[in-house]
Amino acid sequence: MKRTGFLLPLLFAAPTVGGQAVMEGVMMRDRERLAIAVRKPGGDIHLDVRPWFTLTAAKILRKPFLRGFPILLETLVNGIKALNFSAQMAVEEDGDEGEIGPWAMGLTLAASIGFALLLFVVTPHLFSLGMKAAGLSGGVEALSFHVWDGLFKMLLFLGYILAISYLPDVRRVFEYHGAEHKVIWAYEQGAELSPAGARGFSRLHPRCGTAFLLFVLAISIVLYAFLIPWLLTFYAPATGWIKQAYIVALKLALMAPVSAVAYEVIKVAGKFHTSLVCRLISAPGLLMQLLTTKEPDDRQIEVALAALRGAVDRQPAS
Repeated sequence: MKRTGFLLPLLFAAPTVGGQAVMEGVMMRDRERLAIAVRKPGGDIHLDVRPWFTLTAAKILRKPFLRGFPILLETLVNGIKALNFSAQMAVEEDGDEGEIGPWAMGLTLAASIGFALLLFVVTPHLFSLGMKAAGLSGGVEALSFHVWDGLFKMLLFLGYILAISYLPDVRRVFEYHGAEHKVIWAYEQGAELSPAGARGFSRLHPRCGTAFLLFVLAISIVLYAFLIPWLLTFYAPATGWIKQAYIVALKLALMAPVSAVAYEVIKVAGKFHTSLVCRLISAPGLLMQLLTTKEPDDRQIEVALAALRGAVDRQPAS
């Protein structure tokens, strides 16, 4: 099975549980630990429970607007670990469950982040420069430049999701993504934790990381439009391409406050998901989940339930 989808959406932590779809399985987490349930080639469910790697042990890093970026990083680390573990389990035939080494883990994380930044930060900036050269946009100081930049980001994001959705392995991951959401809904609503009890719930969830990514894109348009021109008044290289590289570096640095604001928005939207305002805020993310989730079968829901039980210290299903 191909090891694809390392940039698949992640579900951020809630006061109860959160999770992520992996290869032929689901990862669920609470505040202190995570559980990865994977359907092995033979049909059995393998459950692995381990501590949640955290970057927010210091109390100050759990404060609103300070927690977003470190939580994003720790979610990436734990998510990639879970994906690699599930990929190993999916192809396992000899019973060897060796863990990925720290160097390989670091390279995978660096490659994932680098690919995302190249695709969603550098490439839209270059496209926007092309619009400026064509006379369809102002310079980096103009709002039109950042509107084009944001539009290209959205198109690239949609194109990426659509492209990977045609891969059979990724479609399976999207089905497990739907199973994860159904089980979390069942848990949060106090329903019976069984395939029959979870089946009727929506495969869409307002706290999904898909919505987080959309908020990052939307907030970055606004912040870049106002902050980049202001920051350039303090220092701006005179040479053309050096100046553009400097602006891209500024955008990368601003990802920390952008992700911090986006995280707080998604937390509020998830907590008060029944209010009209939060339903409107959540609507774009829920629409996007029509692409990133698929209806699961009962066997996939069973795997998600096993992961949930492992995460919240319930007796795992046999």
